[in-house]
Amino acid sequence: MNSNHTMVTGFILLGFSGVIRNQFFLFPIFLCTYIITVCGNLSIILAYKLSPRLHTPMYFFLANLSLLEIIYVSCTIPKMLSSPLSEHNAVSFCGCAIQMFCVLLLGGTECCMLGVMAYDRYIAICHPLLYTVIMSEVVCIQLIVASYVIGAANSLIHTTFTFSLQFCGSIEIDHFFCDVPPVLELSCQDIWANELMIFVIAGCVMIGPFIVIIISYVEIISKILKLHSTSSKKKTFATCSSHLIVVTIFYGSGIFRYLRPRSEYKSGKTSVVSLMYTVIAPLLNPFIYSLRNKEVTSSIQNIFLQKIKF
Repeated sequence: MNSNHTMVTGFILLGFSGVIRNQFFLFPIFLCTYIITVCGNLSIILAYKLSPRLHTPMYFFLANLSLLEIIYVSCTIPKMLSSPLSEHNAVSFCGCAIQMFCVLLLGGTECCMLGVMAYDRYIAICHPLLYTVIMSEVVCIQLIVASYVIGAANSLIHTTFTFSLQFCGSIEIDHFFCDVPPVLELSCQDIWANELMIFVIAGCVMIGPFIVIIISYVEIISKILKLHSTSSKKKTFATCSSHLIVVTIFYGSGIFRYLRPRSEYKSGKTSVVSLMYTVIAPLLNPFIYSLRNKEVTSSIQNIFLQKIKF
């Protein structure tokens, strides 16, 4: 065995150098994005915590999604902030593995959580009389824990198999974080088994909840169309449309990123696509949910006014 295969102790993240030559102006953009994302999602968590009328399963899941988004961007953006300021954005072998594990954990968990939120809306709209019984506090907590367990299992498998490979030659990862496909490109071993796992395991984690979402909304739309009141239809559609927007952004970019042949992989385009589910989706979540939800908006306003008066 060639000893050079085991000498890799770290990598260099190229960021967006393949798309943009001068990356310095990206620093203020990423910094503002991070601050807005954290503050926006934190406001939803505080609104849920401090407003008794929001203590329902729907807002419980929304608050947990917001917490997940804060952790999600904290795994990627801080490292992205150092990229425009340093000539070589280095990351250790262990640090790269940890970042990959965290991103995959949170991404897989969000896939499941979006499916859970769709199921919650299905029960609330199609079986309103049984809603409090089916979506009890214990059940809600179990669904959140199950989402994290599935995300952790998916992450552990991919991270373990990726970093059990031997790396040689280039140490430059043509991406802005340690993602599976660009890291696999640096391996000097046959990676067909890893690619197969991406399609099978990651495919199940994404497609499984996505099927739940589709079935839930087919039933929801069928129920809405049977309503006689126009105002009831608009209110129900408004409740569900926010979730559908988030699902479209997150799943659309995620499926495009992972579930396609290696021959179609182009680092520049995939880096931009990865921004959609790692940065843009967490940034837009609080705006999509709060601006289209009067209860969340009014709760945040009331909390803000109370703080001013105090």
